[in-house]
Amino acid sequence: MLLKYGKGSLCLNMEELVQANIITANERPGVKSPTQLVRERLKAPLGTLPLSHIVRNKKPEKVVIVVNDLTRPTPNDILLPPILETLHREGVKEDQVTFLVATGIHEPHTVEQNKQIFGENLVERYRFISHDCDSENVKNLGATSYGTPIFINSEVFEADLLISVGVILPHYFAGFSGGRKSILPGVASRETIELNHSRMVELLDSMPPLETNPLSIEMVEGARLAGLDFIVNVVPNSQKEIVEVVAGDFEKAWLEGVKISAEMYEIPLPEEVDVTFVSCGGFPRDINMYQAQKALDHADRITKKGGTIVLLAECPMGFGEETFENFLRMSRTPMEVIEKIRQKFVLGGHKAFGIARVALNKEILLISNFDQQQTAMLFAQKVNDLDEALSFVKNKHGFSFSSVVMPVGSLTVPMIGVL
Repeated sequence: MLLKYGKGSLCLNMEELVQANIITANERPGVKSPTQLVRERLKAPLGTLPLSHIVRNKKPEKVVIVVNDLTRPTPNDILLPPILETLHREGVKEDQVTFLVATGIHEPHTVEQNKQIFGENLVERYRFISHDCDSENVKNLGATSYGTPIFINSEVFEADLLISVGVILPHYFAGFSGGRKSILPGVASRETIELNHSRMVELLDSMPPLETNPLSIEMVEGARLAGLDFIVNVVPNSQKEIVEVVAGDFEKAWLEGVKISAEMYEIPLPEEVDVTFVSCGGFPRDINMYQAQKALDHADRITKKGGTIVLLAECPMGFGEETFENFLRMSRTPMEVIEKIRQKFVLGGHKAFGIARVALNKEILLISNFDQQQTAMLFAQKVNDLDEALSFVKNKHGFSFSSVVMPVGSLTVPMIGVL
């Protein structure tokens, strides 16, 4: 069986697995005319007037469209043209539109990266800026019911019409991406993101349902304070084809998309297993360890205490975030990471915490570009290929170990006992 690894794949010999269960999404086929579906959703959105009517009523001088950064595989070529067509048809000029890249705490885009992601034509015609969470160019929009001050990029504050574009997929502590996440953490200050994300430390061992998840609730409140007028989000299948487009009110439309995403990616299973073989799903989901950690978290849900997780994550861009890397470099054991983050929550450190809590109870075998020393920093053991991993697993667990294979581990979420 071929498992994606970066832009290529590695072969897992399924004949070596006695009791293997392959966890795949409950796939829905991609729609035949996704661009046409976007146009239809803009005309008949959920919970709001059609986008054209909103533009007509607001007569905006400045339109800000919040878009994903390079770590999120977003079909911008399908989503953005119909939105821009609608804006321009209602009299909005090109110089009145700003694209704000929702980098969260990630690195800002270069001009070349913007051209690769959004197309040279759009980058040359419109203003593109990347959010900088450490910039002073933020506005305090108030506080959430949890007391977190909402500092948001000033471009959002200055917008007469605020639109966001996103993808709705499972997320290891926010429940699902998309919708409100374009604002918080997408274009929020480091302080705001840090206070919001700090709650994950108490939640990861027992993730609450979306409707009672305090991180997600606060993200919704942040988007509301920011005045998010309209969203256009897609639900993709594992082949990155669009199976549904939702548009309109950022809560109602997003929740409709969440239902579809959950039906596809939350996979009920009867019990945990000895060994999990998990691929992130290839590039860009394994572009760095900061992103690949999501697949490790999903694999953790199905693996027994004392079991083994074999993670395929090429990570051509290394760790992916400086604080995350430094946190690992300065910690000798998983428990040291856990104690540090519980004493003082630091963004970037939360990813180290996510890895450490898995490594505390399970063995991680990592196939990646990392060398032995870097792999050890991740509390993992480096293996060069799946044959070497299989040999290790058989020596540890015997020849009749139970196992699952997760070809797209960043997306599929095992739900134990939910049958």
